[in-house]
Amino acid sequence: MTEEQVILVNEKDEKIGLMPKQEAHEKAVLHRAFSVFIFNDANELMLQQRALHKYHSPGLWSNTCCSHQRDGENSIEAGKRRLYEEMGFTTELKETTSFIYKAPFDNGLTEHEFDHVLVGTYNKTPLFNKEEVASWKWMSLEAVQNDIKCVPEKYSAWFKIIFEKFYKHITL
Repeated sequence: MTEEQVILVNEKDEKIGLMPKQEAHEKAVLHRAFSVFIFNDANELMLQQRALHKYHSPGLWSNTCCSHQRDGENSIEAGKRRLYEEMGFTTELKETTSFIYKAPFDNGLTEHEFDHVLVGTYNKTPLFNKEEVASWKWMSLEAVQNDIKCVPEKYSAWFKIIFEKFYKHITL
């Protein structure tokens, strides 16, 4: 099986090439990504705890799912694909904003992503993939915001950035 490729982009989100995912994270090359935020009818956010064996940010709490678009795949298609792969369901998604961030990790890898923020709704219990996800829960945005202030080390770098800088873009 060949390693997954990420789409390299410039600061205008224009494709400039492809690179194996691991290499892109080793070299901190800017690449396209997405972050999905799923809400229920009570306006609670579905959080995911990343699997404990993930190559970065293992065991940290984060948004419902996130990943990278495949070549030829738009953000909505990619979000639906990955939502199903990680959480076991699909739903309609809409893109609300995008931003660039760079986050180095203790293991020498760096996320340098042009991240597209996608939101949707779902009210059932997910049938999550245990290879990708350790646990999940619903939380109000206010509770998440307070928890990030109290124990920021429990949350992924990109999730904290989105909450700090793009909070208004993750509500329905």
